[in-house]
Amino acid sequence: MMKNIFISGSLAYDRIMNFPESFSDHILPDKIHSLNVCFQVNGVTENYGGTAGNIAYALKLMGKNSTITATIGSDHHKYFEWLDKQSISREEIKIIPEELTAGAYITTDKSNNQITGFNPGAMKYSSKLDFNGLDPAETILLVSPGNLEDMINYPKLCKQKGIGYIFDPGQALPVLQAQDLIDVITGCKLLIVNDYEFNLIMDKTGLTKEELLALPEATIITLGEAGSELYNQARRVTIPSFKAAQVVDPTGAGDAYRGGLLSGLINGSGMEASAIRGSVCASFAVERNGTQVYSFTPEEFENRMRAN
Repeated sequence: MMKNIFISGSLAYDRIMNFPESFSDHILPDKIHSLNVCFQVNGVTENYGGTAGNIAYALKLMGKNSTITATIGSDHHKYFEWLDKQSISREEIKIIPEELTAGAYITTDKSNNQITGFNPGAMKYSSKLDFNGLDPAETILLVSPGNLEDMINYPKLCKQKGIGYIFDPGQALPVLQAQDLIDVITGCKLLIVNDYEFNLIMDKTGLTKEELLALPEATIITLGEAGSELYNQARRVTIPSFKAAQVVDPTGAGDAYRGGLLSGLINGSGMEASAIRGSVCASFAVERNGTQVYSFTPEEFENRMRAN
């Protein structure tokens, strides 16, 4: 069983706003080149987010502790209070006093069209995780979308130290260079992406599907409602999706999947059994609006897994 679980990625405030009309009704098509509009929204909902925070939250629901390695800004107080309330370690979170915490500002109109502004803020800085003294036999690192320097350098340091790591490039893929992707994916314990991201990696690197699948020890490709596919030692296994009580918001389901998956791996379960736990965890995440707002008891989790 792994004792030291590190999650590298982002911490962010998600500020969600609803516009009760349609954006298109307030935009003149012939004036797109000189756009100047204002949308009055029905209030703002602030959620705790970011890939590292979301995954650590899911992992905690699964009964496992982890250490977040990320950066946060001068407005960190509320997020730290939230992490403390969840008993999630923040000892490796670096405060950047001259920046605000990364923030997503999402406005959705009545037709579910979205306009999003994202400020990386403190995420522009490395979390500077110290790898010295980490026991390779007891440590695993999940590298999720966050500071670009960390996403490239932490896998290199893991290889130097003999530490296993999971690579989850997600929304950072457009800015990752082809050779960096190949170097990071090669030899990782697990590459986890959705179907679009997998194809984007092939397009950026020029690799075939078979060539890409040969680089990591295993690959998981998530397919939304269709479940996911596990490629492990040249064998493909279909992982089913699990039925949610209701589907409210798919945002954060991928991070929940990763938390559930990681809980199995650090317990010593095989990749397939761990992926099933990830799929169950994701089914709870879609039942609520936001990322770190869903919950379940161990009994509810086991009942859903058995029922499906």
